[in-house]
Amino acid sequence: MQRKTYLMATFPGLAMSISIATATVLIGAGRPIAQTDNSAPLQLESRIPLGDVRGRIDHMAIDLARQRLFVAELGNDTVGIVDLKKREVIQTISGLKEPQGLGYVPAMDALYVANAGDGSVRVFAGADYAAAGRIDLGEDADNIRVDSAASQIVVGYGSGGLAVIDAKTLQRIADIPLPVHPEGFQLDPTSSQVFVNLPKVHAIAAADRRSGKLTASWPITIAGDNFPMALRRDVGQILTVFRNPAKLAAFSIKDGALLASADVCGDADDLFFDPKRERVYVSCGEGFLDVLDAKADSAYRQVARIATVPGARTSLFVPELDRLLLAVRAEAEQPASIWVFRPTP
Repeated sequence: MQRKTYLMATFPGLAMSISIATATVLIGAGRPIAQTDNSAPLQLESRIPLGDVRGRIDHMAIDLARQRLFVAELGNDTVGIVDLKKREVIQTISGLKEPQGLGYVPAMDALYVANAGDGSVRVFAGADYAAAGRIDLGEDADNIRVDSAASQIVVGYGSGGLAVIDAKTLQRIADIPLPVHPEGFQLDPTSSQVFVNLPKVHAIAAADRRSGKLTASWPITIAGDNFPMALRRDVGQILTVFRNPAKLAAFSIKDGALLASADVCGDADDLFFDPKRERVYVSCGEGFLDVLDAKADSAYRQVARIATVPGARTSLFVPELDRLLLAVRAEAEQPASIWVFRPTP
C-alpha cells in the first residue's frame, strides 16, 4: 500500500484537522497563531479518550504492525492499549505497581512494563497480552529502551543502575552500575554505547553495554535536573532538557562539550528529534509543547509553543506514522486522553 493511502486508512481525519482554537494556540513570530493556520508546525488531529484513568500518566510505546499504542497509567496501576485505527481503548492491563517505562519488541511480540512500585519488569505476549514472565530488579524500575536488532531491552532502576535483559530468555545479561538513579537515556544505534542523564550528580554519563562499564561522565553546569534525552547521530549530538532552569542543550557525543542551548517550556519529560523536518519536540508539564528548528545552521530556535494541559508532559513521536502522541491526564470534566498531532508541512 502506498504511504499516502496507508496513512489515510490509519488516520481517517488526515485531510482535515480538528479545530480547537479556543484551547490550543501557537505562539510564533510575536503573535498568536490559530491551530488551523497552514503555517502551524503541528496540527491537533484528534483526541482519543482513555476512559476512567486518574492521576499521572507516564511513558508510551507502540506496536507498529497492529497500530496499537501502550500507555503507562501510573496513577491507575494499569497500562492502556489504544487501537490507533479505531481510535479507542481496546484493552487494559491491570494489577501493576506504578508502571513507568514501556518497551515493545516485535520479534518477541511482547510488551515489557517497568514498575516503580515493586521494581519489576512484567512481560505480556501475543495479541491478547497474556502474562509471560517477570524480572525483578529490586526497586524503582523506570525507563525502558529497546534494541530490536539484538532482541534486548535496557532498564534504568534503583539507586543507580542499567539492567540489560535478553528479550528472548528474560535473563539479565549485564548490569551497568551508576552513581545515582538514571533518568532519560538513549542507546546509540551505531555502537554498544548508552548515554544517560544523571540529574542528582549534575552529569551525563556514557557507558558500554558489552563491558558493563562507564566510559565517561561529563559534569553539567548550564542548568540542573536533566531528565529527557534524545540523540542526533547525524550531527554527533546528545540533546537533553533541563527543568531548573528550563533549557534545551546540545552536547558533543565525543566529549560532552556544550554546543548550543535554548530556553524551553517547564517541567519537560519527553524530547524527540524529527529527522524529516529537522525539528525538536519537547512536551512539558507546564502545559505546553515546544517546537524548535534544529537545522545544522540553527542554534535550536523556538518556532512554536502549543498550549496543552498542565501535567501533560509525556509524549511519543512516531516517525513511521508521522505523528506526535501526547498523554493528557484527566482534569475537571475532561477525561484522560491521547492527543494526536500531525506535523506540517
